[in-house]
Amino acid sequence: MVEPTTRKFASLEEELGFWKEQAERYEQRAEEAQEELQEFQQMSRDYEAELETELKQCEGRNKELLQDNHRLRVELENIKEKFEVQHSDALRHISTLEEELGETRAVRDHLQKYIRELEQSNDDLERTKRATIMSLEDFEQRMNQVIERNAFLESELDEKENLLESVQRLKDEARDLRHELAVRQKERRPSSSLGKDTDRPDTMLPSAGNPSIPVTPSKPISSYVTTPASNIRRG
Repeated sequence: MVEPTTRKFASLEEELGFWKEQAERYEQRAEEAQEELQEFQQMSRDYEAELETELKQCEGRNKELLQDNHRLRVELENIKEKFEVQHSDALRHISTLEEELGETRAVRDHLQKYIRELEQSNDDLERTKRATIMSLEDFEQRMNQVIERNAFLESELDEKENLLESVQRLKDEARDLRHELAVRQKERRPSSSLGKDTDRPDTMLPSAGNPSIPVTPSKPISSYVTTPASNIRRG
């Protein structure tokens, strides 16, 4: 567009028409601007009303949020207090459980040690039992041998006692016979002194009428009784 100050007009009417046209155009622009202004103002008022409504809503919401915040803070404090109490209780409970766990582990270790000792004692007892059984078996075997030996010795002792009784009886009989022989020899001495001139020997044989008078043995009777060495043994 050509600037008005630089444009040259051929006549006054042309210049007047130009400026009239410019005036109408600017007036139209002014009206459009006025309409835009009014529309903008209306929009501004509507927007302001809307903002005020939103502000009131926001203030109400903010108030509610503040109340909720206060309530939540109070609840948070209560929860903190409860948490502190529960935390303290939990710590005490954990401490108690740790002590009980330590005691339980100590008891477990003691029981394990006791079990090992019992197992060792059981093994020792088993070995002692086996050794005792072997000793008892050996003792029983030796006892049986001793019983057999005692029975054999008792049998030999009975035989020895029987032999001793026989020997004693024979000694008694020999003593009685010697005594009887001595008596009979005394009775025969007078008759033997009368018959010195005869050629009879001093020792008379028993007559057929006196068979009970034995001949004096040349050895003691006990010498004829021999005790077997295998039967007379001292235990």
